[in-house]
Amino acid sequence: MAHIPDFPDDENGDVLRQMAEQGDDLSVPRNIDFTLVFPDEERAQRFAAAFSPAYPVTVDHSEVDEDCPWDVVVVNHMAPDHAAITAFEERLRQVAEPLGGRNDGWGCFSQDD
Repeated sequence: MAHIPDFPDDENGDVLRQMAEQGDDLSVPRNIDFTLVFPDEERAQRFAAAFSPAYPVTVDHSEVDEDCPWDVVVVNHMAPDHAAITAFEERLRQVAEPLGGRNDGWGCFSQDD
């Protein structure tokens, strides 16, 4: 069994730990989708414009969150590294919060070792 690295005891650490335990090779870069939610399309589009074209960005009306029915997905090609993910989430948060948005998680496909 592969060595499971130590991760901080937080939500990102929990996800990365679970990925490693399932055999995901966390050294392999891949597209990671960071989802943010916004209360209206105008603010979602303003946020999206701040990250496009540097990153692939999509804006969709999902209504998963009743108060923030607009989803923005920012795709960052990177290795799933705790510090890098946490730093990117913070960068997204700093732009989203003044627009009434918030981070709503991240996800990616597994890369088996």
